[in-house]
Amino acid sequence: MLHDPNKVYIFDTTLRDGEQVPGCQLDTNQKIDIAKSLERLGVDVIEAGFPVSSPGDFNSVIELSKAVNDPIICALTRANKNDIDVAADALRYAKRPRIHTGIGASDMHIKTKFNSTREEILARGVEAVKYAKKYVEDVEFYAEDAGRADIQFLAKMVESVIAAGATVVNIPDTNGYCLPDQYGSKILYLKENVKNIDKAIISVHCHNDLGLATANSIAGLQNGARQVECTINGIGERAGNTSMEEVVMILKTHKSLNLHTQINTQGFYDISRHVSQQMHMPVQPNKAIVGGNAFSHSSGIHQDGFLKNRENYEIIKPEDVGFPSAAIVLTARSGRHALKHHLDRLGHNLEKAHLDIVYQQFLILADSKQGIDDHDLNQLVALHLA
Repeated sequence: MLHDPNKVYIFDTTLRDGEQVPGCQLDTNQKIDIAKSLERLGVDVIEAGFPVSSPGDFNSVIELSKAVNDPIICALTRANKNDIDVAADALRYAKRPRIHTGIGASDMHIKTKFNSTREEILARGVEAVKYAKKYVEDVEFYAEDAGRADIQFLAKMVESVIAAGATVVNIPDTNGYCLPDQYGSKILYLKENVKNIDKAIISVHCHNDLGLATANSIAGLQNGARQVECTINGIGERAGNTSMEEVVMILKTHKSLNLHTQINTQGFYDISRHVSQQMHMPVQPNKAIVGGNAFSHSSGIHQDGFLKNRENYEIIKPEDVGFPSAAIVLTARSGRHALKHHLDRLGHNLEKAHLDIVYQQFLILADSKQGIDDHDLNQLVALHLA
């Protein structure tokens, strides 16, 4: 089924799982705007919404389907006929539609959420896939809370829904519970024990409750999964979802994994800022890849090493993710090398003796200020030369 066994499909759920964050709701025009940015970025699948949940979501999936050409447009449903009917209706203009249906796989969900049995849940999952298949060829099945599901029952469920026509099987760590080796082992078990697994793509959908979403997603890929469900900036319910930019840059940086995506990584910085503004969700400064401090160096030892050779302290080039540039931030922890770098940049080519004097004055000022800017440096030099 896979034309390229080393390609990882990027399934973006910023507009569905990401938009579920309180205060982050988008109108249809905003969703279309972000969807077009995702299309330019090169994502393979856009999860456009949960059509049965509200008239607004239904309308957004319709309009987004019209506006976007290349990615697969996916709509979420529960495992019931009404949800699937509504999703199929919402997807009627999609060039490449996908219905994403599913049900709980863990005993906790089966007993306390559905008040049901394994056998009944399995039958409902199979029935939902068969019903969705009447509308679209591309059906993805999610086994909710697979991270805490019994592995043998999970394997039986996956085998049954593939036999019913599922083209993608999503193995979510819904609660962000698994350790990477546990999650990777689940994926490997499915690869090795589900006899028809080659008929479907295994997808990973990890939450970040313990800060392990990216690590778990990579573990899944290392063990045979080939689709990652993720969001821009890692937004999503509770502590968020797997961060798209992190997964993609890990694959790009670690060539030994021999996995690749079709993402234009130079668009990450712009789309990160765009999503942040539209959803009123600030990006934490120390966020990997796209945070404001991701390419900032303030420690004197780091600055010295960076100025001698960028690769001493940077494994990713800022331009590879569209970041404006690396920054040598001047603080009381900065060394002479960093100060000289900025003075030279401003046209102040000081001899060593003069640099030493200015450096001492710089440290006094830096101890009293949060950050030193160009105006401060010009003033320091003017005072010294006076």
